[in-house]
Amino acid sequence: QVQLVESGGGLVQPGGSLRLSCAASGSIFGLSLMGWYCQAPGKERELVATITRGGTTNYADSVKGRFTISRDNAKNTVYLQMNSLKPEDTAVYYCNARIYSTNYWGKGTLVTVSS
Repeated sequence: QVQLVESGGGLVQPGGSLRLSCAASGSIFGLSLMGWYCQAPGKERELVATITRGGTTNYADSVKGRFTISRDNAKNTVYLQMNSLKPEDTAVYYCNARIYSTNYWGKGTLVTVSS
């Protein structure tokens, strides 16, 4: 069994910053790609950023230059540093982890950007 536990969401003003964390535990031998996805109300879940075990990153165009994904392989944890937040970043953010060919999801953490 695989558990992904996210933390760090909350309410922030436009222009502010938040840092999300996601720790993977359980049967995680073979853990490779990790990432973050978001789902705004009424919209489909979409990619925010991913990072390989070796540190190669990929970002959605909408967050390039504002968000930074990183991971600590020793802790099986992935982070998302979100700066210059905009109201349109408001969404539930989900952690994703790939173990061999299976994708696992966290329960999500809500990020609200509002004044």
